[in-house]
Amino acid sequence: MKASNTLARAALFTLALGMSSALMAQQDVAPMPPSESVFDGDYLTAGIGVAVGSSYEGSDNYTISPLPVVIGSFAGVDFQPRGPGIAFDFIPDQKGAKVDFVLGPVVRARFDRQNSIKDPVVNSLGKLDFALELGPFAGVQVNRVLHPYDSLTAQVDVRWDVAGAHDGMVVFPSLTYFTPLSRGVITSLAISAEYVDDNYADYYFSISPAGSAASGLPTFTATSGWKNAGVTMLTAVDLDGDATNGGFGLIFLGGYSRILGDPKRSPVTSIRGSANQWFGAVGVGYTF
Repeated sequence: MKASNTLARAALFTLALGMSSALMAQQDVAPMPPSESVFDGDYLTAGIGVAVGSSYEGSDNYTISPLPVVIGSFAGVDFQPRGPGIAFDFIPDQKGAKVDFVLGPVVRARFDRQNSIKDPVVNSLGKLDFALELGPFAGVQVNRVLHPYDSLTAQVDVRWDVAGAHDGMVVFPSLTYFTPLSRGVITSLAISAEYVDDNYADYYFSISPAGSAASGLPTFTATSGWKNAGVTMLTAVDLDGDATNGGFGLIFLGGYSRILGDPKRSPVTSIRGSANQWFGAVGVGYTF
């Protein structure tokens, strides 16, 4: 998986939030009885997409990669994608509640600058190690904000690398608005950001004297701060026109992220790449 999947996390999380709601219908369409909704009780959505994104965080080169999607619920535990990774929400949603809470563990793999580095100068800095980030995530979802079937969710991940790569911490807050446009079309808009500590910033964005000698880039020391902020929009279209009965659907998403602080000033971004990061994907999924 490429670094572009960082942008996909918020988008796919919004899909998980929307599909785990039993009310996926337009305000002027009567909701299906609970027994007729595939999203009441256990369900699974599995799919695959094709994503286009930057070859590493800060790159201005773009690559194409597969983007798997797995969303579902089993025995009251929701599981949601983290690209690439997964989060488990152990607090069951209460039917008809105005406010629902989200809490559980999250795990995310990070392969940034491990492969597909198109820039020969950045490539000369050497490949970075695989990182595995673990931690909790928590949030609150307010239902029926503007009409009976929308929601607004604020949530945050806090993760630490346990694989010995960057050995740092990442904080990922997001705010998501979800609404159906019709009985078969749902959409969501998410804004998100990432804060990283000194270890993370140094590992991915600093350039040592040895790295400078190998690449010709100036030395640079990156420190903690807000790494990026972005916006993502997702639309899911049920192919039979009724999202509540499951079946096949199409997923379209696009996102933009702006790299900030020392990651923006780092030569791998400011000289060899770009602070503007774009992402797009299309996919197909099946819900049952």
